[in-house]
Amino acid sequence: MSGQAGLRLCYQDAEIVVVDKPGGLLAVPGRGQDKLDSVVSRIRALLPECIEQPAAHRLDMDTSGLMVLGLTRGAHAHLSRQFAERRVEKGYLALLEGTVVGCNGEIALRFRLDPENRPYQVYDPIQGKEGISRWRKLELRDGQTLVAFTPLTGRTHQLRLHASHPLGLGCPIVGDRLYGRGRPGEQLLLHSALLRFAHPTTGQWLSLFSLPDFAGAGLPFWDAG
Repeated sequence: MSGQAGLRLCYQDAEIVVVDKPGGLLAVPGRGQDKLDSVVSRIRALLPECIEQPAAHRLDMDTSGLMVLGLTRGAHAHLSRQFAERRVEKGYLALLEGTVVGCNGEIALRFRLDPENRPYQVYDPIQGKEGISRWRKLELRDGQTLVAFTPLTGRTHQLRLHASHPLGLGCPIVGDRLYGRGRPGEQLLLHSALLRFAHPTTGQWLSLFSLPDFAGAGLPFWDAG
């Protein structure tokens, strides 16, 4: 679908809308006038009949890609329940700094917020909450690696930490200012490329795809293993 309200709408009906969020845009409004612009505020301006808080899940501000919103209370509750029960299939593409060793695998690390350095997350095998992701190496490019991630949990900065930490892949995502060498203004090359969920009214399974520019051409679209 064509772009509206500064967003590319990938799917829309009376109950839900799926947008392709650009990197650098908040998913939901923050505190303060400078943090009001977001996916939610733009959707509410475009569709004023939608509920006040339609976001069924969130993406980091720096992360681009697919995000689904429930326009009615019933649709929002149904979608939120699917995410909470881990019935939504999510897939991400990321370009990593360095050469990833191996072809595929699963990462399970326990981490938590560093309260003195918000929103930075730190590895903590005792007090941390476990984050689990599957990954598959797709392509090597001049010292960088294109990887497909399937997160099985939804922890804050989960994929960013799984990519960068020595107990994960040991290769931060290109443009990551928190866990890598990204510079101010540089785009984080992490993209929500796949969402697969049950429509809250019909029960029909919907599969939405979005291919970022950095993914290139000629690759199998989704095979995270």
